[in-house]
Amino acid sequence: MPAALSTTAAPAAPASPAAPTNSFSELGLPGTLVSVLRHRGITTPLPVQAATIPDALAGRDISGKAPTGSGKTLAFALPIAATLTPSTPRHPHALVLVPTRELASQVSGEMTPLLEARSLTAQALYGGAGLGPQRAGLRRGADVVVACPGRLEDLLGTGDVSLSRVKVVVVDEADRMADMGFLPAVRRILDATPRGRQTLLFSATLDDEVEVLVRHYQSRPVRHDVPSPPGTARASHEFVPVASADRARLCADLVNGAGPSVVFVRTRHGADKVAHRLRGAGVTAAAIHSGRAQRQREKALAAFRAGQVQALVATDVAARGLHVDDVALVVHYDLPADAKGYVHRSGRTARAGAGGKVVALVTPEQRALAASLRRGVAKSLPAAG
Repeated sequence: MPAALSTTAAPAAPASPAAPTNSFSELGLPGTLVSVLRHRGITTPLPVQAATIPDALAGRDISGKAPTGSGKTLAFALPIAATLTPSTPRHPHALVLVPTRELASQVSGEMTPLLEARSLTAQALYGGAGLGPQRAGLRRGADVVVACPGRLEDLLGTGDVSLSRVKVVVVDEADRMADMGFLPAVRRILDATPRGRQTLLFSATLDDEVEVLVRHYQSRPVRHDVPSPPGTARASHEFVPVASADRARLCADLVNGAGPSVVFVRTRHGADKVAHRLRGAGVTAAAIHSGRAQRQREKALAAFRAGQVQALVATDVAARGLHVDDVALVVHYDLPADAKGYVHRSGRTARAGAGGKVVALVTPEQRALAASLRRGVAKSLPAAG
């Protein structure tokens, strides 16, 4: 494990360029995990996985910067599954912090088959769901806890879980944690873990707020900045003028022409209303927002993944928590407040090398905001149509 934590830790050490890696076994992963991946059709590491897995296996702290949809979950899940030892009830050996309940469920689901291959278990902890099953899972013993900060602090307060024996912590989507105001809770949680733990931090950006976590909670971290590989498919972007009364019809046409789509709106009421209008235009649609019960949200996501729903109509609760492959189209039905929100929402498509399309519907009263968004994202996006 890394040396004891210091609040004056040395700057992150740059990583040496990784040699091309054609298989997960070359990264040092055990055959049992390689076999699990092979059965899922995963045989070649993505750049972020090839870059970070060897350092994670060696016990180093990592600050990983990589684009949304680049494969960061396996980049930390595989080393944890490979190196973790069984824990005792209420005392997990690994902790993964995530910003949203959807992401907690998805990360736990992705880790579970890997952990089971090593006779290990995971428990997801998040709000909007009953405490009883989560407490029962902790009592049975969970080697890995995947948690949202709020629910984890609740269970720490009641004594249902202790972090005193945690050996590795992952802070996933760290920039989104900052955006949602979770950093104070994240710091309190990290303060409750042993100082000698390994800390892996993954984020699409490593700005000032995230750098605070690097400085105070990592020990000589290796920094990996993984750009999109050359030739990676990217989303096309269009800003389309439209009258307010015509947005639903145009959105339905776009979804019917593109395939699986995520439609972003500002409010919970707006999500329900737009989903209703899309259904009236012949598009199967489901709404997902914080006003819906967790069971309803999971049902909507499952239907979308199964192809039973063409359009998922979402508020920004899903802008970073939603991880679904093969989203063909993102529609900004309501424009986001700023360029950062636009990029986060748009990242639901063109993931892991796939292509995609992003369309912003610009009503007359939103022209000034649209112009500001286009200027704000011009450096990171291709020219908009």
